[in-house]
Amino acid sequence: MMPHVQSLILGAVLALGVGAAQAFVDANDNPQQLVEDSAKRMLTELDANRPAYRKDPAKLDHLIATVLLPNFDTEYAARLVLGQNWRTASEEQRKRFVDAFYHSLLRSYGSALVEFTADRMTVLPYRGDPDSKSATVRTEIKRSDGSKVPVNYTLHKTDGGWKAWDVSIEGISYVKSLRTDLGSEVQQKGLDAVIQRLENEVNAPGADAKPSAASTK
Repeated sequence: MMPHVQSLILGAVLALGVGAAQAFVDANDNPQQLVEDSAKRMLTELDANRPAYRKDPAKLDHLIATVLLPNFDTEYAARLVLGQNWRTASEEQRKRFVDAFYHSLLRSYGSALVEFTADRMTVLPYRGDPDSKSATVRTEIKRSDGSKVPVNYTLHKTDGGWKAWDVSIEGISYVKSLRTDLGSEVQQKGLDAVIQRLENEVNAPGADAKPSAASTK
């Protein structure tokens, strides 16, 4: 998957943002309103403290970890990404993969969020069945050149409320793309090697470095 696409994905997912966990508890919430309200809260926090987040990557990591994990079904997404490999993996491998998978994306592309502003995101009217246990919320993200990219969130209703588990950009699914990429690598090198690579990326010196300018276009 191209870095600029991953940056858009992460920025879009993280726009679920501050306060969404509390909103998810109410199963009667409109998913469209939920995403819109949560995005505003996340972006308000960024706007209020942007210099601090630019200066301190650890502070940004903490913000992302705090607002993302309660609202994104990381384990469910990881299970779909691994596919058949999830079924044959041990409990330890599953846990390590979920942790490494999430933190690898966090470290690689989280800093792109620092430049993400409220005027770049528009939540479109919701067209789904409000009584359904699954939902797709459509948004548009504006690139720096003014062009608009369709970004769709996929959510499902769990015992803990609504949680997002996939994001599609221009019809390209985050989960399906990573399943293809990592599936080939697992087949060639084995699951332990893939997990170790992700863990090494997280712990490598300079892991907090920002992506290139092209990645935020």
